[in-house]
Amino acid sequence: MSTNHVFVLDIKRKPLTPCKAGMARSLLNSGKAAVFRRFPFTIILKKEVIANPEPIEIKIDAGSKTTGLALVQGEKVIFGAELSHRGQFIKNRLELRRSLRDCLKSFGDIQSQTIIIFFYAFAFFAVSS
Repeated sequence: MSTNHVFVLDIKRKPLTPCKAGMARSLLNSGKAAVFRRFPFTIILKKEVIANPEPIEIKIDAGSKTTGLALVQGEKVIFGAELSHRGQFIKNRLELRRSLRDCLKSFGDIQSQTIIIFFYAFAFFAVSS
């Protein structure tokens, strides 16, 4: 089971070994650290620390619709994220645009074209939100 880990930097912004959320909370409450970044949540210590952090590996799982990213330290998963691909979304939007333009070409009069343009704008904003 993985728990939430917090990234830690020393005063010179050198990365240290990530710690658990409880340890980070106690460092923040005691004034020994400050929040450096909110996502991914990172704290910065207020003094320099001489330490050798354990190496962290990045694991990437490329998929057709999403890509999984994970930072692993030994057997522990420190951070995980999922990146969604936009390829299918863009393809659907181009097909919608093409079909509406073909429909617009099939109507000759201006009044029908105005109605089609209105529905095109409605479909465009309805799909994007």
